[in-house]
Amino acid sequence: MDRMESQQQAQSLINWELAASTAARLAPPGPSLSPAQIGKAVDNLRLNADISVPHVHDITGLEAARDLRDSHVLVVDRASWAKANTQSFAVMLQPALQQMLDSRRGPAMTPAAAAASGAITGSQLGAVLAFLSSKVLGQYDPFAALAPDSKAPPAGRLLLVAPNIISVERELNVDPDDFRLWVCLHEQTHRVQFAAAPWLRTHMLDEIGRLSTNLLGNVDSIMDRATAAARSLRDRSTGAVPGRGAILDLLQNPEEKASLSHLTAVMSLLEGHANVVMDAVDSTLIPSVKTIRQRFSARGKDRGVIEKFIRNILGLDAKMRQYSDGAKFVREVVAVAGMEGLNRVWESAEQLPTETEIHDSKLWLERMGL
Repeated sequence: MDRMESQQQAQSLINWELAASTAARLAPPGPSLSPAQIGKAVDNLRLNADISVPHVHDITGLEAARDLRDSHVLVVDRASWAKANTQSFAVMLQPALQQMLDSRRGPAMTPAAAAASGAITGSQLGAVLAFLSSKVLGQYDPFAALAPDSKAPPAGRLLLVAPNIISVERELNVDPDDFRLWVCLHEQTHRVQFAAAPWLRTHMLDEIGRLSTNLLGNVDSIMDRATAAARSLRDRSTGAVPGRGAILDLLQNPEEKASLSHLTAVMSLLEGHANVVMDAVDSTLIPSVKTIRQRFSARGKDRGVIEKFIRNILGLDAKMRQYSDGAKFVREVVAVAGMEGLNRVWESAEQLPTETEIHDSKLWLERMGL
């Protein structure tokens, strides 16, 4: 079997097209809008996305914000967001799927068995994406250009999920134009981060590949780990403090935990930095920004039991902690070394903070000589 054929067989372990179609079918409907309202909202989101970039430059001082032509901004619906993520997952999970295929014992998987397996995993992934598709306001995807036959520009694409943004602004009863600019400031900051650190995409892809390979690559231990994760969920239901999410509780050995720790630190930095940028604006730029912050922060306290359970499985509450932990790190560093000092994190992978440093910024400041 040649390399190309092996890669294709590995990708067949998940039916990506079925995942996308399942997500589109299961995703809850968005807010009711007329075609004219949809067109107006799309145009307004594009405008706010453009307007936000100079503000990101002013706040961060990152020169990369001056020219972002190597990536695109797309305003999408929930189904399109899900499909875009199946393309990125295919890139991120390729090493793990290849390892899973290579580690199989016994005779090679027949085409029929591969199709059946791919259908099961594809439908399961689609169900997860359907849930997430109604929660995400925006997402910068740096991996899209690496997918086979991708039409994405070299640096990827920023996805703004219009129905979710509109749904939340209505839920919070805030000024739509103000809220959209506030959201775009956060999402465009992610786009600027990767433009400022062109090495970051490859670094993250390598780390994600290493982590996913450890998690999924050994088919002999995956069932034991799944059983342990199920026990973790049962324990959480008794009131224990949630961890990173039951899926990530599958990680066991030191190498796996080190990979997770590093990715946690990087994601905390990226999300915290973007949060600091979006919160650096005042009422001269976004008149109702205080109201937006207050209402958005209070959102989610009355989630239903089922949604809380799903968020716990996926580790979404852990992601919310990344926002606060990373923002605290960024603010503390800026208070001591200014934004110029913080911007040293974008120079190389070696200058990224560790998870320990995220929680104790003095350690990173000392290591950087700041």
